[in-house]
Amino acid sequence: MSGLRVLVGCKRVIDYAVKVRVKPDKTGVVTEGVKHSMNPFDEIAVEEAVRLKEKKIASELLAVSCGPSQCQETLRTALAMGVDKAIHVEIGAKEFETMQPIHVSKILAKIAQEEKSDLVILGKQAIDDDCNQTGQMTAAILDWPQATFASKVEKNNGGLDVTREVDGGLETIKVKLPAVVTSDLRLNEPRYATLPNIMKAKKKPLTKKSAADYGVDLTPRMEQISVEDPPVREAGSKVESVEELLAKLKEKGLV
Repeated sequence: MSGLRVLVGCKRVIDYAVKVRVKPDKTGVVTEGVKHSMNPFDEIAVEEAVRLKEKKIASELLAVSCGPSQCQETLRTALAMGVDKAIHVEIGAKEFETMQPIHVSKILAKIAQEEKSDLVILGKQAIDDDCNQTGQMTAAILDWPQATFASKVEKNNGGLDVTREVDGGLETIKVKLPAVVTSDLRLNEPRYATLPNIMKAKKKPLTKKSAADYGVDLTPRMEQISVEDPPVREAGSKVESVEELLAKLKEKGLV
């Protein structure tokens, strides 16, 4: 069997180290002038794809990002990490604000079919919306097996053995290819792109597409009513004894 053709999703999100601020009109969060980077779970997905190529399990890696023109920087990072080519599905700022996982899933599924991908690796969730839906929806649209929350991926004869992080501990499942895998935090530690590889990435193919090219309608299915800051925690108070603690709990009707 020749090497796998792997598709990896790369979402551009507000950098994990930035303190997110809600817009005064409560319609969303402030993104202008804020540092963005690749979603950390997607970085792990890219790293896993690159490792599969280094082990000669994968033969070609394709990164896909849906969003505004700045997503090309995110894709260049993936190319510098070792991905072979990229597709940027450009979405206008206004449409991008209301874009939902179902839209991204439909685009990824269409690209996976067109590119004859054997494996789709996505981050388990994005740190901006925490939806944790795109991998599952992509698998459903393609009607492929899915292995979500992967902390270990190994090739077996005709498929993959995937160790998953579940509430009760770890679960190992076998999936046949083609399949969709979503990466958990402990799958690997992503590499830093070296300067020579960043320079080489500039010469790698990056194709620009639109949602219409894949026949995907970006009409939102849901309306976001309001975005709020989490409530501020009240200051705690010290007590001198167990008796005083019980008295305070009774006062607040907690016991």
